[in-house]
Order: sequence, then C-alpha cells, then structure tokens
Amino acid sequence: MFSVNLSTKVICVSAVRIFLLICLFWYLTCLFVSPGQGSVVCNISFPPGSGIRTLASELKTGGVIRSSWQFILMTRLRGNAHRLKAGEYRFNDGMTPETIMNKIVSGAVDYRKFTLPEGYSMYQAAELLEQQGYFNKDSFLEKCRDKTLLLRLGLKESSVEGYLFPATYNLPWGGGEEQLLEQMVGRFNKVYAAISKGEAAHQFSRHEIITLASIIEKEAVLPEEKPLISSVFYNRLQLGMPLQSDPTAVYGVRAFSGKVTKADIQLPSPYNTYLNKGLPPGPIGNPGRDAILAAMNPAKTDYLYFVARQDGTHQFSRNLEEHNRAVVRYLK
Repeated sequence: MFSVNLSTKVICVSAVRIFLLICLFWYLTCLFVSPGQGSVVCNISFPPGSGIRTLASELKTGGVIRSSWQFILMTRLRGNAHRLKAGEYRFNDGMTPETIMNKIVSGAVDYRKFTLPEGYSMYQAAELLEQQGYFNKDSFLEKCRDKTLLLRLGLKESSVEGYLFPATYNLPWGGGEEQLLEQMVGRFNKVYAAISKGEAAHQFSRHEIITLASIIEKEAVLPEEKPLISSVFYNRLQLGMPLQSDPTAVYGVRAFSGKVTKADIQLPSPYNTYLNKGLPPGPIGNPGRDAILAAMNPAKTDYLYFVARQDGTHQFSRNLEEHNRAVVRYLK
C-alpha cells in the first residue's frame, strides 16, 4: 500500500514538472518566437481608451502574432496591460510578441516622414506626395482648395498656397491629407507669428508679404541674397514698374526650372508679372523663414534689376544699361 502511494506521488510530481516545463516552453515561445520572417506588415491604430483585447485582435488579424489570447495573457502576466500607450504603430511578422508589447508600452509610435522643400508650390508638393506613395496628387490638390477646410485652418484665401511651411513632418500611417495640411499650416502660423512681431504697421498685408516672399524664394539661391532681391522688387513696386519675375510666368503651368522662354513670358495669366504690374493675386509657392523675413525687411538699395551668374549668385544693377551689360556677360 505504501509503495503504491509513493509511486502515485512520484507520478504526480513528474506530471507537475512536465506541465510546468510545457508552460515555460509556451511562455518563452510566446515571448521570443515570431510568426514569420518580416514580410507581413501591419499598421495599427491604438486610440486612447482602447482595450488590450481590441489591440490583440487587430494584431492577430494583421498576421503579426499567432494568438490574441496568448498576447493578452503575456501582457497581463508582465503587468503591462494598463501601461499600453495610444498611438500609430507599424509592426511586421518578424517581430516577437515581447518586442511588440514593449514597443507599445514605450510609446514608440511610427510615422511616415514627409519633407516639403522651400519654394515648392502646392502642385509640386502634390506630385512629391504621390511619388513617395502618400496620397493621390489630385486628391491632395482638392483638399488644398477645400473651402470648409480652409475656413477651419483660418485661411480666407482660395487655397493653401503659400501657407504650407517648408519643413519635415511626421504623418501617422493612418493619417490623411487633412491631417498633413493642418500640421503644415499650423507650423506656418507659429513661424509667422514669431517673426512678424513689430510688423503690424507694415505697408503690406500678410497675404501680400507671403506672395512677395514666395517670389523671392523662387528667385534666390543663396540666403544672403534674399534681402537684395527683395529690395529690387520693392523699388520696382514703388516706381510702378512690373516685377518681371520669371517664376511667376509659369506658375500653374509647370515647375520653374531656372529658365523661361519668350513664349512663357507671353502666357496670359494673372500671375504673370511680365504682363501685369504689382504683385500677383497670391503666392506662387511656399516660402521659408528667410524669404519671409526678406519680404518684411528688404535691403536698402537702389537696384532695379538682377541676372543670374550661373553659379548661384546674381549680378544686381541700378539701371537698364548696367543690366544689359550683365546679361551679355553672364547669359550670352
């Protein structure tokens, strides 16, 4: 009788050990074994207030974990069920469940980065966004002119042109065109507010400043020449001379590449400053901080002309005779 009881106890202890080893193996598998090789990618939006069950279900549906209930149990055993941070995340099936859990606990959210270069128009921005696989360019341009969105952004203009501040932006994987436009216009508002202090009595409105700045941005290559180029346009405006800025002639037709043809400058357009005196009706691109400052604070000169030297700099002239000599020297 004694031997039977002892044998039973030995069997029970062995069974418990085997069970514990199975549990340990399962737990280690849950922590450190990924379901794939990284070929399956899943973008997860984890809004504030969401529960771990919803998260685990989306991870399972996305193919980046094998079992939702294993993930829930692992997270709770580690005491992390209430430490998960809301945000946009990007996972692949080559990541272990522990790696996924730690990423959400640490709040290491994922973004798509988009950089808008200085001077780019909204048309160029739309093409760049489409090339990089973010949005359809026509859809983006439609949002750029959406009256309801413009009102929400505090813009009275017909489009966002000029108010998309050139910078690098983090766009959540689930974010749309409106979210990016809100970031870009929001950045513009902050920058403009910071640099326009004391400019309330300026002779130009904000829209006119940005319009002029957009032309300066297109014309200038070197930051130090922007105030000089600005002075040329100020002097011309005061004398009632047309600005005759090459980039304005092709706005809305094609991107300015540094040169225009005779046919370009004869194109009928309200933006063409060869055919129309004064500033165009709106910006021809999105200027950066230096160009905006130059539009507010032109250099004190009597220059009326400038021509590119083909090395990034410009030759400035006070009269047409000087300018013609510069054109012959640098262009012909």
